[in-house]
This record gives sequence, C-alpha cells and structure tokens, in this order.
Amino acid sequence: MPKIRFHKLAAIAVLIGFAAWMGTGEFSSVGSAADKPADAGKPAQPDAAKPEAAKPNTAQAEPKAAPRTVAVVTPPRKTFARAIRISGLTEADKRAVLATRVAGVIEKLPVKQGDRVKTGDLVLMLAAEEKISNVDNAKQLLAQRKAELDAAERLAKTGNLPKLQLDTARSNLTLAQSQLDTAQAELDRNEVKAPFDGVIDRIPVELGSSVMQGGEVATILKLDPVIARGEISERDLRYVKIGDKADVRLVNDQKVTGTVRYISRDASAQTRTFRVEVAIPNADGSIPAGMTAEITLSAEPTNAVMLPRSVVTLGDKGDLGIRAVGKDDKVAFFPIDLVDDTPHGLVLGGIPEDARIIVAGQELVKEGDPVKPVEADQATINKLIGEATAGTQ
Repeated sequence: MPKIRFHKLAAIAVLIGFAAWMGTGEFSSVGSAADKPADAGKPAQPDAAKPEAAKPNTAQAEPKAAPRTVAVVTPPRKTFARAIRISGLTEADKRAVLATRVAGVIEKLPVKQGDRVKTGDLVLMLAAEEKISNVDNAKQLLAQRKAELDAAERLAKTGNLPKLQLDTARSNLTLAQSQLDTAQAELDRNEVKAPFDGVIDRIPVELGSSVMQGGEVATILKLDPVIARGEISERDLRYVKIGDKADVRLVNDQKVTGTVRYISRDASAQTRTFRVEVAIPNADGSIPAGMTAEITLSAEPTNAVMLPRSVVTLGDKGDLGIRAVGKDDKVAFFPIDLVDDTPHGLVLGGIPEDARIIVAGQELVKEGDPVKPVEADQATINKLIGEATAGTQ
C-alpha cells in the first residue's frame, strides 16, 4: 500500500515538471540553443556600423586627372580698319509733291515722267485767260501812270504845276505798280514750277483735265546726290563721325563710295538705333531711290588679330570671347571686340598681345582649368598668317 502511494506521488511530480517545461516554449531540439551566436537575438546592424577603418579610402585610391591637352597659337597682329556694316535703303536727296494753288483746267503740261528739270522750269499751267488779261491791263495802266508822272515832273521844274498835283501823279504810279503785282501774282497761282533741279518721277494728271485747289499734279526727285540711309547701334555710334568715307553695295552688286553727311543725335525709341545718311554722287541718275543697300562705315584703324570663326565661344556670363592659356598654363577668357567680319575670318580686338589663343579644344575646358598647351601645327599657323595678310591688302 505504501508502494502504490509512492508511485502516485512520483507520477504527479513528473506531470507537474512536464507542464512547467511546456510553459517555457522551448521546443527546439536539444543542443540548438548552444549553436546560436551570442547576438542571435539582436537585430542585424548595417554595414555603416562597422569601423571606418574597414572601408577602403576611395579618395586616396583615385589618381589625379592629368591636364587636358589643347592646341594654341599666337597669331600675328595687324592694323585693321574697323568696319561697321548696316542694312539700309537708297532715297532721294529731296522729294516734293507738287500741287496747284487754285482750281482750274490744265492748259499746258510741257513735261513728262522721267524728264530732268531745272529750278523754276514750268511743270504745269492752268487756263487763265481772264488773269492774263488783267495782267495786260495792269501793265498798260502802269505805263500810262509813268508817262503822267514824267509830264508832271517837267511842269513842276518850270513852276507851272502845283506840288500837290506832282504828289498825286507819284501816288497814281505806285498804285498802278501794286495793281500789276497783284494781277501777276494771281496769274502765277495758275502755274506750277520746279522748286529745285531734279527728275519728274510721276504725273498723275493729263492735259485738259480739271484739278481742284491743292490737287497733286507731279512728283519731283533730286537724285544727285542719292542718299543711302541706315540705322547704327548705340554701341557703334562712337566710332562714326560726319565726313567719314563709306562703301555701299547695292542689291544689284553695284559698289559705290559716299560720305557720311548726317548722324542723328536722337535714338529710335523702339530699336535704340541712330539714323545715318551717306551721300553718294549720282550725276547720271543711275542709282534709283528705294533700292536695298549694305552700308559699310569705315572707322579709325585699330590693332587686332584675324582668327577663324571657330575660336569664338561663350563665357560663363554668356558674352562672346576667346579662351587662351596664361603664363601659369591655366585657361583664361577674354571678351572680344569685333572689328570686322571678312570672308577670311573674324578680325578681333581686345585680346592681350601675349595671349596663347586656344584653337582646338576650347569647348572642352573652362576658365581656371590647368591645361597642357601644345603649339598648333605649322599648317594652321600658315593658314592664320595667310588670312591675316590677305585681310590687310
């Protein structure tokens, strides 16, 4: 009986121990807990948590970039005449639209389109029979009054005429002269005459037609000299003065030379440009008004170099210039002064005399970059020298 009770107590003890083990949740196989690392229960740490010494030093590992090689040249310097090219038109030196001062019927029309006239030549006359008659009557009255005054003066000298009658004769002569002047002025109103030497360009009326007072009857142009007119920028205004020579190339490839006769001192509000007029001799009238022209103004010569257009580039601020290599073999940027644009290349001013201009690779470097300058090949140098020489001839 005591044995049976002992076994029951042992079974109860085992059952209690088993229940306690089940409560711990440790169901893995025996020995698995021992195999885990000490930090197995902790979250994984990123690589950044590793000591810095374990990382390779990439800055020290990368080699320093070698300076870029560029081709440079020191072009010859020459004295070039600054050329300012502007577009323009030819126009007449003078232009007048002739009109009648009174209404009437055209009686005389002695000119036709294209005729050359002198100052005072009759261009048109309106019918004026009544006015002509008035002039003739006034002339006869004036002659009579002159004769009366002569007779009165002779009588006055002999004492046979009172002074009052002599004064009356003189007054009558003055009045007759005034009447003749008035009649002649009325007749002159029927005439249209040339105000200056020129060419009759247009006649919109016909002989025998009726015109109103103020009606247009003819257009006259003065084409000697003919004027080439253009607009110059405010930047180039300082280089031009009255009396300078100018070359003008017309749209038909005719080339003529003129003289600057006028420069406006008031800029256009829209374009900020100034009107320039060039007078061109045109005695034969071969250059018409209204023809497209390219005007080249020649300013004072300046020291400059001639370079290919390919060397011109943009700076950091967006201005045009060239890149060159300084004494420290670093890239420098120089803004340019465009003196002329010729078929051989660009004539540029504002470049230091000792500048080694980059002619190849300028777009691959920027200001301040160290470079390895290499003199351009002899063919390039000869080409530049040849272009500069040709540009000065």
